[in-house]
Amino acid sequence: MNNTNGTVDLHTHSTFSDGTFSPEELVKKAVEKGLTAFALTDHDAVGGIESAAAAVKEQNAPVSFVPGTELSVGYKDGDIHMVGLFIDYKNPAFTKISNLLVERRIERNKEMVAKFQAASINMTYEELQEGNPDTVITRAHFARWLINHGVVKNTAEAFDKYLDIHCPYYVPRKYITPEEGIEIILESGGVPILAHPLHYKLEEKELEALIKRLKAAGLKGMEAKYSNHTAQDEAYVRKLCNKYELLPSGGSDFHGTNKPAIDMGTGRGTLSVPFEYLINIAKAAKPSEFTKKVLDFAEKHS
Repeated sequence: MNNTNGTVDLHTHSTFSDGTFSPEELVKKAVEKGLTAFALTDHDAVGGIESAAAAVKEQNAPVSFVPGTELSVGYKDGDIHMVGLFIDYKNPAFTKISNLLVERRIERNKEMVAKFQAASINMTYEELQEGNPDTVITRAHFARWLINHGVVKNTAEAFDKYLDIHCPYYVPRKYITPEEGIEIILESGGVPILAHPLHYKLEEKELEALIKRLKAAGLKGMEAKYSNHTAQDEAYVRKLCNKYELLPSGGSDFHGTNKPAIDMGTGRGTLSVPFEYLINIAKAAKPSEFTKKVLDFAEKHS
């Protein structure tokens, strides 16, 4: 059994969004990697949480499970991502927002499919779902279809020619505001965390202005450890966490074969997120069976 010196992964995706591992497979993967805990954070969706929680119990897995999500919220002409950890995924208000976001994704994706079909690229929505009607389609699914059907050679080409904001097949999404995203995570008892803050390529002043805005709305944490972070990146984000009194978090952003260079728990080979991060996040969340398991484990092995 792992101890409080163990590692965790607080950012993973399953087949319920754009990952290629089922929730049950993620549990097995977490055990194989020797993780003390992992969070499932599918995009705007919580459909895989019950399956993952049940699999932990059925497999008698020596790993703590954290119910989560990753909300896309509007910022300027694009979006930023808000991870919610220890969310009550059955909370009516949260379910309403999650369903709304999923519905908006579906509408947008069907518009994009229609644009491809109009250009004689005979894609169907059902093919994008790949036999899994519960999956939330993202642009990664479009990229995979384009690669599999020989339209492009790789993901980079798919985005550059067909899926990025400047492309004729791109359809903009309707987003909730960052404040609304934070509010719904807090209302569901969860801990709102700014995902991969350096991913947005903001200038230092703009990033700090954004953090101040989010902090005022109730932001509790920020991903300091991330697969694409260098040691310098991590030190910088940790400094920002200290400056704005935010809890450091971290995760691989594991997607399975959709991001083959990134492994669960270890990212690109150097990621190591300490269990201590999760303990502090659990203390900031509304008490639940999931926080209790983490905190009981921490106390037992301290």
